Amino acid sequence: MTRTDNDDQIPKLWQLAFGAMPAQVINAAVTLGVPDALAEGPRTSAEVARVTGAHEASLRRLLRGMAGMGLVEAQGDDSYALTDMGRPLRSDVPESLRDMVLLFAGDAMWRSWGGLAETVRTGRNAFERIHGLPYFEYYARHPEEYAVFNRAMGEDTRVAGRALAQGYDFSPYKTVVDVGGGNGALLTCLLLAHPGLRGIVFDRAEGVAQAAETLAGAGLSDRCDVVAGDAFDHVVTGGDLYVLKSVLHDWDDEHVLAILRNCRAAMPDHGRLLVMEPLMPERAEDLGPAHGIVTTDMDLLVTTGGRVRSEGEFAALFQAAGFRLTGARRLGDHEYLDAAYHSVVEGTPV
Repeated sequence: MTRTDNDDQIPKLWQLAFGAMPAQVINAAVTLGVPDALAEGPRTSAEVARVTGAHEASLRRLLRGMAGMGLVEAQGDDSYALTDMGRPLRSDVPESLRDMVLLFAGDAMWRSWGGLAETVRTGRNAFERIHGLPYFEYYARHPEEYAVFNRAMGEDTRVAGRALAQGYDFSPYKTVVDVGGGNGALLTCLLLAHPGLRGIVFDRAEGVAQAAETLAGAGLSDRCDVVAGDAFDHVVTGGDLYVLKSVLHDWDDEHVLAILRNCRAAMPDHGRLLVMEPLMPERAEDLGPAHGIVTTDMDLLVTTGGRVRSEGEFAALFQAAGFRLTGARRLGDHEYLDAAYHSVVEGTPV
């Protein structure tokens, strides 16, 4: 049989087409607490089953599947040990991705992704159609899932926040307002890295529910206030630098303009705006290896109805809201992030 160039692409296509299966192996492992059960060292499948309350024979098969993916290593006597790749699935490590897995592979998101074809057919996001509520309203009505959401966003923010803290000059500013700041993870990174800064976490009441605890745990309660409010109605005053991290891409242009205009109304004329999000290249052929950007864009299509925007699209929105876009750049590579995923878009009031 003659071999064709397409034969080399089949394994890659297979991985993509059946990627749901390994994702659910990881989700099952995290949901059951398998990585935490292996935190202290190797255990037999019977021991892990006892600790997690799982069916032993089925748990053994799950561990075998995890071993095939490189998350655990099979050892003698039916024992398994967590690998370096599997370590971030633990709940007690600084680089934990546990809640990101629980959010994106959990039932609410999982069912929504199953409706992608219908979303593309109709233009209506699958999440609202399937669950009967808009994305954020759904999580507001499900406190336990919202807690997972906030922790997941905090996991992503801890990585991106360190990059922002190191890659942006905060010396001209006195008070940073994190609009949509959730549990305070971003400001924790910034204030720890810059002792002269003060901060304000601003978000809806359910969003900031964990912020005081996060800030207190970092010893920052005296340098950061927590203020509840809705950015579509108003934004808290008192800052000279306003940061929006992973907020605007959740919304359509009308809602984005409302947030940006409220930021402009709240900040002084010498203030600055930082939008921290992935940037879509102006041309599809320039995407290169930045596949995480298009995956995020598809996720927003399915869930919130938002989208990943280009620098040109941000420039137009900034202008309509009373800002001038003064720069846009990537934060740089990070071992846990797509190299092009997080960018900083800066604006100044006009």
